[in-house]
Amino acid sequence: MKDHAVPLAELEQRIERLQEQMERQEIGGALVVQKADLFYFSGTAQNAHLFIPDRGEPVLLVKKSYPRARRESALRRVIELDGWSRLVETVKPRLATGRKIGLEMDILPASLYLRYQKMLAPAAIADISPAIRRVRAVKSPFELARLHAAAAVGEAVFRFAREILREGMTEVELSAQLEAFGRARGHQGFVRTRGFNQELFFGHVLSGESGAAASFFEGPTGGLGMNPSFPQGAGTKQIKRGEPVLIDYTTVIDGYLVDQTRIFCLGKLPPHLAEAHRTAIGINKTLASLGKAGADGRELYRRAAEMAQEAGLAPYFMGCEEKVGFIGHGVGLELDELPVIARNLECPLEEGMVVALEPKFIFPGEGAVGIEDTFVVRKHGLEQITRFDDDLQEL
Repeated sequence: MKDHAVPLAELEQRIERLQEQMERQEIGGALVVQKADLFYFSGTAQNAHLFIPDRGEPVLLVKKSYPRARRESALRRVIELDGWSRLVETVKPRLATGRKIGLEMDILPASLYLRYQKMLAPAAIADISPAIRRVRAVKSPFELARLHAAAAVGEAVFRFAREILREGMTEVELSAQLEAFGRARGHQGFVRTRGFNQELFFGHVLSGESGAAASFFEGPTGGLGMNPSFPQGAGTKQIKRGEPVLIDYTTVIDGYLVDQTRIFCLGKLPPHLAEAHRTAIGINKTLASLGKAGADGRELYRRAAEMAQEAGLAPYFMGCEEKVGFIGHGVGLELDELPVIARNLECPLEEGMVVALEPKFIFPGEGAVGIEDTFVVRKHGLEQITRFDDDLQEL
């Protein structure tokens, strides 16, 4: 008996939407190999190639583990890939003469690209990634149910933080307890990111000046981490009274993640930091009302920057010495999906998109304050998924 996490009807709807994009771009077929894309269209993340023609049924060719893929995927055509020739024999006859084949060129290693190019000649290569990302950006009711489940676990994790936070514990001690709590409730642990060399483990727990430590990570906060080999996130700094403790965590359930940030403090936060935190909450509330279907992400970013300027906080908005040019990012199977709410990127919102908004202020030597919540785009604004109390958590 098969146990399909993703029903066939759900997979078929996703594939049909991609085929519509392919037809408009005159792409005769797509070869999907990246894990998140593969899971999205096939329901399994085993080592496989998924060939999606512009019309008709897809074929899943599995290298390892074939038995697991057969159980996990509801697709009708699942075959064992016993060599590259099998891939060519399956794909080439289904490509109409003169039609292009789409590859995920934003993430595909050059060596694989060159191999596919040689094997599938004379078919021209096209980049299918933009079409895949557009399809994945709009979530179905099936996906939204999993995002709500992730938000429920995330809320429990933040409640647990209130119970265990104490003076003198290190950032890594706090993060380890939160991670164990989440894992015991179904958090899968691994957080998928699409961007090259972008890595994340659960998220960031940063206290005081650690919250202002920059890193390679494409976000407003970074942290020192445990060592230079993974220079971000929680480190060995001890948590003190009166300083901001930023907990920026993703929660991943059944592959789907939500992103959420809250600020905790043992005692009272300095007044200027508390005021900046209130400004961040106000920015999120304003953007939630403006972020209706059809809104342009650039306009949302502009309004957020205006509010930071009006509050006299522009020098600290989304970074201090090294700022990031966005305030929101799509989430789903990956942390860096569409839409992106950014200064210079045209990105109209569509109903059913899911976006994490994270207005934050970074103060050198003092730390970070701000908030992050995950929202669904609706006709009349953003509907919040993450539900833990927005306010500053002074304990």
